[in-house]
Amino acid sequence: MIKKYKQNQIEELANILKNDGVICVPTDTVYGVCARMNSEKAHDRLIEIKNRPLNKLFPIMCADEEQIKNIAIVNKKAEALINKFMPGPITLILEKQIKLLDSIDNEYTKIAIRMATSKILEQLIQKVENPIFMTSANISGEPTCQTLEEVEKAFPTLDGILEGEVPKGQSSTILDCTSEEIKILRQGPITLEQIEKALNKNV
Repeated sequence: MIKKYKQNQIEELANILKNDGVICVPTDTVYGVCARMNSEKAHDRLIEIKNRPLNKLFPIMCADEEQIKNIAIVNKKAEALINKFMPGPITLILEKQIKLLDSIDNEYTKIAIRMATSKILEQLIQKVENPIFMTSANISGEPTCQTLEEVEKAFPTLDGILEGEVPKGQSSTILDCTSEEIKILRQGPITLEQIEKALNKNV
């Protein structure tokens, strides 16, 4: 049995992440599995647990806009989208600002960014003192887990689970902000029309 933690036990979960562990947390879209961003060991463990191809970079969840700006280049368009839609069901593809990890740094110039979608996740990231790699709770290529029972079955070697429910909704909208033309890479709850409206207000 994987140990489950209540929402008032964030300190314990933060310690697991600080010690290179991998945990499951509820987000505003789906259950996610996460590990701290600044650890090769934690990153490799997340790859192993997800059975994910090595050439695919994990999305990064930040506590706030300041953390986003520390690791990514935020232009005016991206800033307008962050102000309008974050925290919320949107992932922005941005140019990387800093070196992330030696093993993956040279391969990637872009990173996928989300902002913590609840106060609990914001507190968790702040206690870890670093953004976290966050990916949907599914074995690569398989459907996303809908319940904590499915999470336990799919990931028997997790180091902990934060209890909580997720809405039975879509995964986040993924938006590439690295070129002149904004591109939706995955349609989610936030539509192109809403995005264009937000950007036109900031022209």
